[in-house]
Amino acid sequence: MSGVDQDKSKVKRPAKRRKLTLDDYEKGILERNVGILSRAITLVESNNPDHEAIAQQLLTRILPKTGNSIRVGITGVPGAGKSTLIEHLGSQLCKTGHRVAVLAVDPSSSVTGGSILGDKTRMETLVREKNAYIRPSPSAGSLGGVGRKSRETMLLCEAAGFDVILVETVGVGQNEITVRSMVDFFLLIMIAGAGDELQGMKKGVIEIADLLAVNKADGDNVNRAKLASAEYDRVLAFLQPATRGWKTHCTTCSAFATDTLDALWRKIEDFSTTTRESGAFDERRRHQSIEWMNAMIEEELLNRFHRDPKVQQLLPGIRAQVENQTLPAATAVKRIMESL
Repeated sequence: MSGVDQDKSKVKRPAKRRKLTLDDYEKGILERNVGILSRAITLVESNNPDHEAIAQQLLTRILPKTGNSIRVGITGVPGAGKSTLIEHLGSQLCKTGHRVAVLAVDPSSSVTGGSILGDKTRMETLVREKNAYIRPSPSAGSLGGVGRKSRETMLLCEAAGFDVILVETVGVGQNEITVRSMVDFFLLIMIAGAGDELQGMKKGVIEIADLLAVNKADGDNVNRAKLASAEYDRVLAFLQPATRGWKTHCTTCSAFATDTLDALWRKIEDFSTTTRESGAFDERRRHQSIEWMNAMIEEELLNRFHRDPKVQQLLPGIRAQVENQTLPAATAVKRIMESL
């Protein structure tokens, strides 16, 4: 054996991770084992049928241990400082005894399908907090930039004892209503000093927010932020509140001003108290569960449609005819459906 071969033979290969059983996953999550939680989230994100089967069994087991959190969706215009605000707010919450899970939903690469932003590497302070957990995951092109399995991920985090779930989305757009359908409280982050304060803002996004916050209200920007906040409040006066019994308004904040972060969190706590007392909080959770089920039914029907052998046989030819303008789209659909 040559010297090179001898060196290769001495190289230690990394030990293969032990395959976890369903009991292992359940026990690890309930014992707040972050490593097992990460593996469980990877399991629910997988499209492998075997993984999906185990994931659904796991979710059924841990379901009674979920729901004990406040779920906060956070979105905003580009450059509004969402990630920095989340990092500092999350760190502050951890220091006051909360356990915070951040689901940073990145845009997916159109080539690899993987995450682009890498929020975990940007939140360097929060990632060091022992009571924080950050999970960047690709949106995979799903509506509103929210990962298809984000709801399951939230349930796993809740079962692992995280009482604050912060969901950062990929930006502002009318499809952000998808975020609204999975959180209790929806926070829209704005900035001042960008010309027309309402330029580029879609009315639909403001309508689904429970609170608007003009960020970067520090230093010389404090007065501009206050003026912008007053302008937003004037607009909100003409809109219906997003949540029954809660008046949406605008405030100012800064990721670098502890008192403003405290005030921001108090507003979220006030929302939780008010809506729980009125029943709106539980009503929304129940409604979201049904919406989620309906969305999954539609997704499963679409998946079964594309997996059907007859569809796979017919679709390429029919698609070509539609593309070549030799067959009307409505007729194409009718032919495919009749084949089923």
